[in-house]
Amino acid sequence: MTARKLFSIVLVLASALGSTAADPTATNYSWSDCQGTALPYPVPEHPVVYPDTLEPVMINHVGRHGARFPSSPRNCNALLGALDKAESDGTITPQGRRLKKLTQRIVATVNGRWGGLDSLGMVEQRGIAARMIAAYPELFRNSLVNAISSYSPRCVMSMDEFTHQLTRMDNTVELELASGRRFSPLMRFFDNNPAYTEFRTSDELKSTMRSFIASNCPTEQLKRVLGSGFDFDGYSVGATDLALAEFSVLAGMQAMGMSANVAEYLSPQEQNSLWAVVNLRHYLQHSASTLSTVPSEIAAPLLEDLIATTEAFIAGNRDVAKVNLRFGHAETLMPLLALMRLPGCYYLTNYFDTVALHWLDFNVVPMAANIQMILFKSESGRYYLRIDHNEHPVAFIPNSRTVYVEWTAARDYFRRCLPLI
Repeated sequence: MTARKLFSIVLVLASALGSTAADPTATNYSWSDCQGTALPYPVPEHPVVYPDTLEPVMINHVGRHGARFPSSPRNCNALLGALDKAESDGTITPQGRRLKKLTQRIVATVNGRWGGLDSLGMVEQRGIAARMIAAYPELFRNSLVNAISSYSPRCVMSMDEFTHQLTRMDNTVELELASGRRFSPLMRFFDNNPAYTEFRTSDELKSTMRSFIASNCPTEQLKRVLGSGFDFDGYSVGATDLALAEFSVLAGMQAMGMSANVAEYLSPQEQNSLWAVVNLRHYLQHSASTLSTVPSEIAAPLLEDLIATTEAFIAGNRDVAKVNLRFGHAETLMPLLALMRLPGCYYLTNYFDTVALHWLDFNVVPMAANIQMILFKSESGRYYLRIDHNEHPVAFIPNSRTVYVEWTAARDYFRRCLPLI
């Protein structure tokens, strides 16, 4: 074989390998994962045990509301409007007619309860409560449980379901429950923070998302339901917005107890690409990023409260309950978890196409997501902290594998996480 022929073969092989090389940032998550923040709560398979040399003495719990109906009819209306137009224009496909019936069934099932906690969400909250009281019964027997909630009805009902389960399992529990706008500085700090509002409306954030959507949001799937002759330019909702609306409608079904053959409408690759767009939006808007750390820093009052209540309890302040529960939103937890720099919840990069590999909203804040700060006392009298994220212990101190950290070390670490004033 001549050198020229060998060189030609090498070029052909190199070209073939280059054309089929996998995208290193591509993902292949299941449809379950691609539901993102609408994913129903993943129940832990095994209860968490702790060393018998440690005695649990206090819990600080911050939880997201449970599974809910879609937050508003906006996405359903956008999708139905396009399907209606395709039907009237004669471009709709049989697949599109099936999607229209499915979307109409979703609207009928919600029946005006947009954003409300559904039966699955109630079960999720009761399950978390049951596992908590079963694991730490001594903290509830003849003891006070203090609980607060965002004013949102789904958060109030999540608190009610959680605490109701506690009293079913131990009727000696004393409850103090409160909700309302007075707790917004702790549970809805994302509402009225000027620096955060400025970032949310910034050109930098908008242009970053537009660029990512333009490169990553598929729209071919729309032609399979609306027809290739559909006039996208003449419809009031843009193709990428419509693609994301369809994705959101399908992704929210399991949380409201409905199911469908999603593969009929979205291929696995389309599912992952659409999820990556939504995931990046959550990441940029509600976590620390190289665009801005403000979305995480706004959780400082909540982290300060968690530190202060633990410190007060250790100091013997009897006004602090052994169990303190707080119920908020995904937008409450994402900033807090990023500010605390918990593993998997904090990721900084200049390459936003890698976010889908390292910051996964379905792990960070599925429905009923929560963080539990459990304080233990050792036989020597020292206090130790364990943090459970979605009921899984995490090693939160950098370069350490231990999940039981002496309180003073944990306190000092989290104080360093707080933004400088």
